[in-house]
Amino acid sequence: MRAFIHDQPTLRVVFGDGRLADLPQEADRLGLKRLLVLSTPEQEDAGKNAVKLLGPRAAGLYAQARMHVPIEVAQIARAEAKRVDADGTVAIGGGTTTGLAKAIALELDLPSIAVPTTYAGSEMTSIYGLTEGGEKKTGRSDKVRPKAVIYDPTLTYGMPARLSATSGMNALAHCVEALYASDTTPIIQLYAADSIRAFARSLPVILREPNNAAARSDAHYAAWLAGIALDRTVMGLHHKLCHTLGGSFDLPHAEVHTVILPHATAYNRAAAPEAMRLIAASLGAEDAAQGLYDLASRLGAPVSLAEIGMKEQNLDRAADLATKTPYPNPRPVERAPLRQLLDDAYRGKRPSA
Repeated sequence: MRAFIHDQPTLRVVFGDGRLADLPQEADRLGLKRLLVLSTPEQEDAGKNAVKLLGPRAAGLYAQARMHVPIEVAQIARAEAKRVDADGTVAIGGGTTTGLAKAIALELDLPSIAVPTTYAGSEMTSIYGLTEGGEKKTGRSDKVRPKAVIYDPTLTYGMPARLSATSGMNALAHCVEALYASDTTPIIQLYAADSIRAFARSLPVILREPNNAAARSDAHYAAWLAGIALDRTVMGLHHKLCHTLGGSFDLPHAEVHTVILPHATAYNRAAAPEAMRLIAASLGAEDAAQGLYDLASRLGAPVSLAEIGMKEQNLDRAADLATKTPYPNPRPVERAPLRQLLDDAYRGKRPSA
C-alpha cells in the first residue's frame, strides 16, 4: 500500500428528511444569535423560510448571491453583514450561496451553517472562489468551512431534472479527481467510489421521478461524500479548466463541469489507470470517460460547450488561461492536447476508447 497522510477536520452533519427544522438548535449549539441568511434571488422564498425558522436569531436576509461570487457581490454582502451586526451566516441554496458565505467568512471570520439544496458538495470544504477582473481565483482556508451542514433531501425536490443532473455530474467530478489526486488516501477512495455508485443509481431515477424520496436521499448522501473527497484532496485539470471557463466566460458552473468531465477524464486516462478502473466499475461501464459521457447523455444533460454558451473564438484564450500557471495533474498539462480537449468538448464529441 502506498504511503499517505489522512487528516479529517471536524464538521457536524445533520442528515435526513425534514431536518431543516433543526436549524434553530444548530444555531444555539454554536452560540449564534444574529444570523444573516443568504440565498440567490431565485431561492429567496427558501431564505425567508429560514428567517422564519430562526425567529429572533435572524438578523436579516441577503438574497443576491451570484454564480462564481463576483468580488462586487461579496463586498456588498460583507457590508450588509456588518450593517446588521451579524455573528454568523446561514447559506441556503447551492454552491453559489455557499460560496458567498465563504467570501464573508474569509474577510469577517463569521461562522456559517450550510443548508444545501443542490449536490454541489462545496459545503463540506475549505475551498473558496472569487471572480475579479474576469478571472476566477480559488484558495483554501479553514475559517471558510461551515461549522455545520444540514442535509434535508426534501429541499431538493423542487430542483428541476436538468439541474439535478448537472449538479450531480458536478459532484461526480470531485470524486473523479479525488481518485487520481496525488494526495488521495484509501478512505477518500472509498468515499469517492461509493459517491459515484450512489449518483449513478439515483440520478436516472430522479430524472424519471423528481420527487422519489429514496433517490433524492441517495443523491444527497452522494453529494456529502463528494464534498469530503473534494476537501481532502488537491484537484487537477478538470477543476482548473472549469474555473477558467466559468469565471472568465461566465458559463454556468454545473453545466461546465458536466461537459468537461468526460474529456478531462480521457485526457488523464493513461496516467491514472487504477483510478480509471475504479470510476468505470462504479459507473458499471467499460471505460471511465465514455461511461461519464453516456451517463450525462442519458440524463439529458448538456454534452457540448457550444450549447451552454461558449464561443468557438474563445477556445484559444481558454487554453492560454488554463496553462498559465502550473498545478498538479496525473498527466502534464500541455497546450496542444488541452486545446484539442477544448475542441472536442465544444463539439460534444464522445471520448474515444
